[in-house]
Amino acid sequence: MPRLRKSVFLAVALASTACGPVLARDPYGYGNGGTVLITPSGEVLDYVPERGAVTIARDRAGHKVLIDRYGNLVATEMPADVVYGRRGGDRYRQDYYPPAPSGGGYDDDVITSGIPDDMQDGSGEALEQPYPQGSERSPYATGRQNEMPRQSAPQISASGPAKPEITALQVFLDREGFSPGAIDGHMGQNVQKAIEAWQQKTGETLDTKNTDAIMERLRMNGGMPFTSYTITAADAAGPYVAEIPEDYSQKAMLSSLSYTSTTEMLAEKFHMDENYLKAINPGVDFTIPGTTVKVVNLGQQNAGGKVAKILADKGRKQVFAYDDQGQLLAAYPASIGSSDTPSPSGTVTVERVAFNPGYTYNPRLNFQQGNNDKVLNIPPGPNGPVGTVWIALSKPTYGIHGTPEPSKIGRTQSHGCIRLTNWDATELAKMVQPGVTVEFVD
Repeated sequence: MPRLRKSVFLAVALASTACGPVLARDPYGYGNGGTVLITPSGEVLDYVPERGAVTIARDRAGHKVLIDRYGNLVATEMPADVVYGRRGGDRYRQDYYPPAPSGGGYDDDVITSGIPDDMQDGSGEALEQPYPQGSERSPYATGRQNEMPRQSAPQISASGPAKPEITALQVFLDREGFSPGAIDGHMGQNVQKAIEAWQQKTGETLDTKNTDAIMERLRMNGGMPFTSYTITAADAAGPYVAEIPEDYSQKAMLSSLSYTSTTEMLAEKFHMDENYLKAINPGVDFTIPGTTVKVVNLGQQNAGGKVAKILADKGRKQVFAYDDQGQLLAAYPASIGSSDTPSPSGTVTVERVAFNPGYTYNPRLNFQQGNNDKVLNIPPGPNGPVGTVWIALSKPTYGIHGTPEPSKIGRTQSHGCIRLTNWDATELAKMVQPGVTVEFVD
């Protein structure tokens, strides 16, 4: 039997759209009435391979696989109810898992940038949203405000190749309001913390190895973990900047700290690690309008409500948002302070919210950046020192804000502020308003 080479995938051309997916028994016995054939690129195989063109084998998970004469994977047999959903009346075409890239892991000792002095913005009002359903299980509700009760989560290394089943888990957590950070297909510490927070809220235990159960949960709240997106003319046009300089004086000379590429913009739009986005779309030119790419399916975002209290756990590198009943609304991985520039202790309050803020660098009040010894007005943009959101706190120069480096959140330190991904900071900003309590705990 030809050896299946994991590093090589065969891109299978789809037949005419008039053909249907392989759902019933075919003349060669490749599938049965309860399964479909999924290509490595995540598409439903729309034709029956000719007799003798492929060999039938089993992968390590026990799934039937079709292998061509060169040892390349053609398709994997998967349960039809996982791909399409169990209710026959709402079947719809969805992609399954695209191939996963290798790599992963980050330096936990990286120091991130800036404490803002004065912010310029165009909007200060936070948006109020309906109260969600919740649980009484929270440190805020029980009086245990100094720690987030912990439940065990699988201690799985973030090294090695990315896995589509981990991507599905990350998508589920993201939809539930328990952010895993940048979605990248790795079971790292951000995913583990999100699982613990979700279990704390729901009282359930999430079996991360039960992919079918996770897929069923996804089907119920927005569909499969991957979907397709067509790049628009506006996406391709930007505006983009060629490069973001490290030196703040050079940043101050730019008109905007915009995205540097379509891939960076799309990665943030879909809460993804940029390298992962590129890896699941090999050979794709993202600069051409009309190009269809694979992205994660964010589905229905469940986080929402009116936040009454924020708990910033410096030890866990995680932020928890509660309503006025003590119900946990959302949790986000965070970079919070360092030994040299620690975050505050005790309780402060939110003073105002700024979307798309500029940043005034003042070395006398903030920190020394390079050789800069003058006040600098740095323009707004997602690649600015505080990203797309600034939530000012009652302790001067401290705040909750976004970041130009989302894949390092929860794995790095900051200059004392609470740093979130841009999308998490934006979500939180829409749930808070002046007067909300922010408690820092060790």
